[in-house]
Amino acid sequence: MKGYQLTFLTQQDRKHGGLSLGEWLLQEARRLGVGGATLFGASEGFGHSHRLHSAQFIDLADQPIEVTMALSEIECLRMFERLREEKIEVFYIKAPIEFGTTGKE
Repeated sequence: MKGYQLTFLTQQDRKHGGLSLGEWLLQEARRLGVGGATLFGASEGFGHSHRLHSAQFIDLADQPIEVTMALSEIECLRMFERLREEKIEVFYIKAPIEFGTTGKE
């Protein structure tokens, strides 16, 4: 299949609808019928402000979070439509990809 790899980068303490933004993105992808998505927690990172974000032993609120998914063109359009509807501002990377499953005829 042809489609897009869509990756969102945020922090653990960003919230939307009572959930962390990373969890909201994961649940929204599932609701939209996306075949799969993965949420990663990073130990350190920095964004456009060049401020270092890191996961601390005592406080994970500033932990960098990445949500990555492979989507068809239609699924990608639906995801961006939902982000617009919810007025969510989040950094993303969108790259064209080919994806599928090995071992199937």
